[in-house]
Amino acid sequence: MRSHKDTPAPTLSYQVVSSPLKAVETGHKVRMDLIKKSKLRYQWRHRRLQFCYLRRVRDLKLGSQGSEDTVRPWKRSLIEVNGRLDSAYRHELYSRVAHSYSEIGKFSHFYHLNENPCITHMMQIQSLYQCPTMRGVAGLDFDNRGIFLVSVTRSGCLMVHDFESLYCQSKLGPGSAEDESKHVVHFSYPPGREFDVARWNPSNQNEVACTSRKHDQVLIFDISYMSPKPTEKQETQMYRRISILGNCKIPVPTWFPKSVLQTRQKLSIIGRKISRGLSDVAITSDEDSRIFSPDTLGMVHVWDRRAGVSPCIELSTDRYDSIKSIQIYVDNQTIFGAGKEGIIHIWDLRGGRNSSAFQSRKDMSQLPLASLHLAPKLQKIASLKAQSEIVPKEIHSIDVNPSSPHQLAFHLDDGWSGVLDIYKSEVTHVHCPPPAWLDGSNSSADLILRKPSWLPTSSIYVVGSMSEKGIHVLDFHPSSRSPCHVDYDEDTQRNEKRDKCNHRNKFVSLSETVTGCAAHPLNGMIVAGTQNSSLLLIAQMHCSSSSETAEGEL
Repeated sequence: MRSHKDTPAPTLSYQVVSSPLKAVETGHKVRMDLIKKSKLRYQWRHRRLQFCYLRRVRDLKLGSQGSEDTVRPWKRSLIEVNGRLDSAYRHELYSRVAHSYSEIGKFSHFYHLNENPCITHMMQIQSLYQCPTMRGVAGLDFDNRGIFLVSVTRSGCLMVHDFESLYCQSKLGPGSAEDESKHVVHFSYPPGREFDVARWNPSNQNEVACTSRKHDQVLIFDISYMSPKPTEKQETQMYRRISILGNCKIPVPTWFPKSVLQTRQKLSIIGRKISRGLSDVAITSDEDSRIFSPDTLGMVHVWDRRAGVSPCIELSTDRYDSIKSIQIYVDNQTIFGAGKEGIIHIWDLRGGRNSSAFQSRKDMSQLPLASLHLAPKLQKIASLKAQSEIVPKEIHSIDVNPSSPHQLAFHLDDGWSGVLDIYKSEVTHVHCPPPAWLDGSNSSADLILRKPSWLPTSSIYVVGSMSEKGIHVLDFHPSSRSPCHVDYDEDTQRNEKRDKCNHRNKFVSLSETVTGCAAHPLNGMIVAGTQNSSLLLIAQMHCSSSSETAEGEL
């Protein structure tokens, strides 16, 4: 092929023409020659680029076959190309991080109030000589940004920790004294007034809502108004109640709530007031001030704080079923409640089976849109049905997956955990650890409702073990590659080498028996409450470098 360098440049000859028509014909001919030569030059360049492309494809093929003479193609990371992580890669990454978790800090509840041991502290001392009663962390919850952690004990203490202080304290190593002055809030209630649940208000991060299974009130505390040094009037009221522990009398300082929400009183046939406690509490995140709390008689009370302190709606069930746990869907209109009979009830506040728009305000009640029985759905899993007898069991907790809202996790009283797909109304994942009696253990931790937690991403579910000291880190990813998926085929996954990430569950051994878990909303660290009222920090180990440790201690 002739190169464009060999092609002589067009020469323009200036001739004297005798007529204007001949001059026009001569100029047109010159222009056509220029256009023709430009086309030839373009075709040459195109063929040269095509040749280079074909040669590059040949080199790539030889490189994929292991040729040592050619250089392998350079690949840029997908995150550098489109700025997003692939879902499979993100799941693999967070799974590896979760599998590297271990206990890095332990915070025993040996705290003081006004230089006196708090109630939980006294109960811990008493348990050394008597049968342990009213022990353990009953509830844990992080705020939206993961700055504060609220916890309540069965002994009657409510505490708000600064999470950064806990993490820095864990770097000092075991045995180091904790600075109690860094506690944001710490107060105690006497026996009979303790809390079982504590939740942050998503629309107002200064408020904490607490409930107890012994009382029919929702107490809302505002931590922005709480001070470690009360006024003289508050101090006079705080020491009116005295808790008697054996022969020792200690003052029990209490903080008064910002507001108290009361359920409607109901009388029995003989005219006696029916006592019912509140087992859980949930608050909507759309700033409409709606609070939901189920009682032990199967009724969910709904308050609108703008309308007063009495419930505006009551969500009832078509049967007597003590509701143990409640969850609000992401649309703030769908409510899930699970209880003692192993049934998950679903209410739609926009209407549903029967609308509350034409009911009297005093008799405003709404039946569930649907009620899903877990036992029949678990019996549809052939491999599970062949190994164990499936009967209705009490549901301790339900949680909506923050990364996949269609997954509703459940935890049963025998230690089983699973996922209900609310779109298909089917159980897609299940984890069945061996029962506690199989190991000969008779732990009293089952007396407390165990409360697992989702990690903020990658569909990992963390639940305390019923028979051992530790937590189960469960992979509940929606795909069938999850080891807990009902369609998981272990042989197929072993033969397929495309999965370099080992999808598996992990058991993290801890120093104490876990009763509840809470995951940090941003970094995924786990704080576990124990049967001994301690808090355990579970995350990746700190760097062992002495220089970095010294910097962290400063």
